[in-house]
Amino acid sequence: MRPPSPHEAVPALPAASLVFTTVLSHGPLTRTEIARRTMLSSAAVTKAVRPLMEVGYLVEGVSEGTRPALGRPANPVRVDGGRALFIGIKVTGDEIIAVLADLCCRIRCARHVWLTGREPEVVLPAITDLVQELLTEADGYGVQVQGLGIAVSGDVERAEGTVRYSPFLEWRDVPLAEILRTATGLPVTVENDVRALTVAEQWFGAGVGLANFALVTVGAGIGCGLVVHGRVVSGAHGVAGEIGHLSIDPLGPSCHCGHNGCVEAIAADPAIVRAVREATGTPVTTAAEALELARSGDPRVREVYARAGEAIGRAIGSVANLLGPERVIISGEGLAAYDLFAEGIRDAFAASAFGTAAQCDVMTRPLPFEEWARGAAATAIQSFIRSDTYQERRHDALPTHAAPPVHHALRFDRANP
Repeated sequence: MRPPSPHEAVPALPAASLVFTTVLSHGPLTRTEIARRTMLSSAAVTKAVRPLMEVGYLVEGVSEGTRPALGRPANPVRVDGGRALFIGIKVTGDEIIAVLADLCCRIRCARHVWLTGREPEVVLPAITDLVQELLTEADGYGVQVQGLGIAVSGDVERAEGTVRYSPFLEWRDVPLAEILRTATGLPVTVENDVRALTVAEQWFGAGVGLANFALVTVGAGIGCGLVVHGRVVSGAHGVAGEIGHLSIDPLGPSCHCGHNGCVEAIAADPAIVRAVREATGTPVTTAAEALELARSGDPRVREVYARAGEAIGRAIGSVANLLGPERVIISGEGLAAYDLFAEGIRDAFAASAFGTAAQCDVMTRPLPFEEWARGAAATAIQSFIRSDTYQERRHDALPTHAAPPVHHALRFDRANP
């Protein structure tokens, strides 16, 4: 079997992308199982699988060291994770987290670099240096790095690879993909960080098997990734899911977006730190210091967290009412204070969710920043496995964020607030 050439993408067929993504999330699968999950005919599955196997991205047979289950055919199809590597990078206001991941999005190694500034002229050379370091690391695997994914907070235009506005980095209209493509020589995908994390959760995490779910992140900001009918939704203007800027109190604190009473202005870490200072007169400067005061039992500080929990709960209730997701996953660095949020979230969600929307499964899932970088790598894999040019010619091609339709939901242990 010939090895893939550098930057050789999966064959540009909608069925090939669908089959590949299905096997990636649910495999190994027999061809019959692939047909059932994708609703493709057996002939269409065979036609889609053949070119993927020819370039080595799909292989038949169980993994080395494993045996097929009793009565299971001996020729399931699986993704050969070792056939390609990808780099995923998550940029925060303070650091860059980078991972080298294989075609199955398994992290092979990770790197962290603290930032000395947030300006593009500081951050972009740091990203380039990290990429070169991981490219050197990839040489040891003898496999090409096929793409680079970058996850950045804020308003990101994925199709153009442009960061329109990132409040934490204070960037506006930065053509990130173009700059990094020139600097690294790699295909570059730029995506909003919460949507990138949502892709990883849809393919490999608590969203596997769910056609409709939401991922809410709490921490430096309040974000939300939405999956509707198996597709990660970005909206017509790329800002779908911005629940942090739902105004729930018109007389509330001002938000950096220019409005008052946004969820983010009440429940994000900077808002909590500011409210704790105002309530206590204590010069706290970090979320960790505010949390320490709350843990000491100061009722004024605990009230700040309770109000934040109420704001988050109302926002989740709005998501449930609008989209009716099967599950809402709460994650982010703000989970460190979740015991202080939990009651407010639970009560506000119950009060605001309408009718059967309240049956939505609300769970928590701690995800370190390496997982966010893994999400960036997942978006690079997405770009790799489908052809944008082909999509422009075909109305039935999968959209950028498409995922395989799922008909048999998997169950997970719940950690409800």
